[in-house]
Amino acid sequence: MLIERALDLVGRRVWLAGHRGMVGAALLHRLERENYEVLAAMSSELDLRDQANARDWVSRHKSDVVFIAASNVGDIFANDTYPTDFLYYNLIIEANVIESSFRVGVGKLLFMDPSCIYPKLAPQPITEDALLTSPLEVTNEWYAIAKTSGVNMCQAYRHQCGMDFISAMPTNRYGQGDNFDLNSSQVIPALMRKVHDAKVANGPDVVMRGTSAPRREFLHCDDCADTLVHLMKVYSDENHINVRSGKDMTIRELADWLAQIIGFDDAIVQDLSKPDGTPRKLTFVDHLLGLCCLPRIDFERLGSSYRRHLDNAAAAAAVAV
Repeated sequence: MLIERALDLVGRRVWLAGHRGMVGAALLHRLERENYEVLAAMSSELDLRDQANARDWVSRHKSDVVFIAASNVGDIFANDTYPTDFLYYNLIIEANVIESSFRVGVGKLLFMDPSCIYPKLAPQPITEDALLTSPLEVTNEWYAIAKTSGVNMCQAYRHQCGMDFISAMPTNRYGQGDNFDLNSSQVIPALMRKVHDAKVANGPDVVMRGTSAPRREFLHCDDCADTLVHLMKVYSDENHINVRSGKDMTIRELADWLAQIIGFDDAIVQDLSKPDGTPRKLTFVDHLLGLCCLPRIDFERLGSSYRRHLDNAAAAAAVAV
């Protein structure tokens, strides 16, 4: 629902929970660019997993607006290996931020949830009302359950307490500050790292998990930040809203494209013993289009910047050794 009068963030104290993550850092840059007063605490000062610490910090700083970008994240294999971490830490983080924000009377809060919380076999494109309509993908159900609870929590505080708490669901993100650790990275940086390392070492083949047939859409973190700030200003409804790029591709198409950019000519092979995850996650975008345009950054033009980033990272690592 488009609100009649856009929320003006000028002069308001904006708390950004999770400013050190990729999307959080993009949000921080976006908010600071407009000279908003942004509160962003380091974990040494604010442990969002500690209820007493979170309540004390929030009561002392009393923000007017809150963005929740804080999350315990990883790929489907990390989710499948550490279900307790992904369920418990995400539940406790979002519960502490949302409840503490309610206690101090925050004017508006935006919770960011991932598209993986949709059912595994949801009809395509996935509409917002598909949530909880059929079984989840088993390899990330713990994370999905925790994040779905965050959406439900925002709805509950709206319903019972009259709080203007909303949720937005961006699709797979990438961009500056991405995580290239193969034990915890998402699909784009993981593939970039594998292909880059194989090229530097003159082989061996790049091994991809599963069939690489699943389709994904990708959203640049700067586009994500721009859209989230816009939604904070103009959107107010209990239903979460999809935020997407408008185009998807198979994981194999992504890998072949990255190999071409990096200049890797050896084989890319599949490890069919590993699961694929959700076959497709193309989200319905009409509700977003009613509020703003689709993202402006063309995914296919960003390969060269990623290549420079990885080359610089490799050079820095070599110097450190």
